[in-house]
Amino acid sequence: MGGLLKRISLTHWILIAMVLGVLIGWAWPAESQHLKVVSNLFLKMIKCILVPLVFGTLVVGIAGHSDDLKAVGRLALRSLIYFEVVTTIALFIGLGVVNFTRPGDGLTLPPPEAKSSLAAPTQVTLAGIIEHVVPKSFFEAASQNDVLQIVFFAVMFAIALAQVPSDHRTPMLRFCESLTEVMFKFTGLVMKFAPLGIGAAMAYTVGHSGLGVLWNLSKLILTLYAGLLIFCLVVLLPIALWARIPVLQFLKAIKDPAILAFTTTSSDAALPDAMKRMMQFGVPKKIVSFVMPLGYSFNLDGSTLYLAVAAVFVAQAAKVELSFSKQLLMLLTLMLTSKGMAGIPRASQVILAGTLVTFGLPLEGVALIIGVDELMDMARTTVNLTGNCLATAVMARWEGTFRSEPAAPSEPTPAVP
Repeated sequence: MGGLLKRISLTHWILIAMVLGVLIGWAWPAESQHLKVVSNLFLKMIKCILVPLVFGTLVVGIAGHSDDLKAVGRLALRSLIYFEVVTTIALFIGLGVVNFTRPGDGLTLPPPEAKSSLAAPTQVTLAGIIEHVVPKSFFEAASQNDVLQIVFFAVMFAIALAQVPSDHRTPMLRFCESLTEVMFKFTGLVMKFAPLGIGAAMAYTVGHSGLGVLWNLSKLILTLYAGLLIFCLVVLLPIALWARIPVLQFLKAIKDPAILAFTTTSSDAALPDAMKRMMQFGVPKKIVSFVMPLGYSFNLDGSTLYLAVAAVFVAQAAKVELSFSKQLLMLLTLMLTSKGMAGIPRASQVILAGTLVTFGLPLEGVALIIGVDELMDMARTTVNLTGNCLATAVMARWEGTFRSEPAAPSEPTPAVP
């Protein structure tokens, strides 16, 4: 019996925990609400990894290659161009599927009293996004797990470190390298708790909303899932084939962080393990450590597609017909404001609310979505993760540094010279 349990992989334990969580939430809905604390503890354990991991990997990735800072600038430019093209295509796919299925037709908006439960209708501006990039304090950004601000500080710190003499640079590099390796081991320890945390999260969700949540607003949910599937098949898959990325090996590499992203609806939760898996897959550490955190600020493919679907859905439910030109203007607005999602609490709801206000649409429309938002968040978070993992492999291939043979999981990180 003990030997059989040892042969069950982490992925299988997570799937078993998901099924048990659904059964517990269905059978004991009231009691399952007490399990929320377990899932919260697991997510907090994951989130405490982010800042030291992102900071350490970025500093080593940039300052460890001080003789080739031009390559870092080239990588940043290529990454941003790639992110912009892919997310724009995602917006257009979202616009296409929601106009085809028209999930908002026939629905009735909640009464105005529902406003009190909605996200604040903050209008997100390009100037605000740009200003938000620079942290007032590293420690404030670290305490809030603001990945975008940590990336900015780490890049500036690494560039400055690359310019000091080697006798001062090497100790700091070795410290950051050691910090990174310790945090990867830390991630491994935390992931042993993943089945427990994920099972508790599923039990809480089903117990809170009931199995009926699977049917509530099913047309909207199916529209989003169809749009995300189309995006994966007509955008991500051709990109992978064009970049000569071994698709089956890639999917095998990201399956565990993808399951984690799907079940927890948290990009933060999946980021550390995803970075580790992509390094094992054959992407150099310097590219993973730079492109992956940057992608979580500028390359949220699933979230941008969702915003296009949700905004037009609210217009349909409100019986407001948007002209094609107005929908294009809405896409342009979302293309800019979605880039600031990483630093905004309850980001999708806030940006959706701001977009509705900008285009004179009723804010009550958000209340229709909140009930099933978590179910949709599962899919869009998974696509966000997949898109960012693929972006690291594409950039590595573009830079000519992708290893055709993946590294062994135990392969040590090269020492800092």
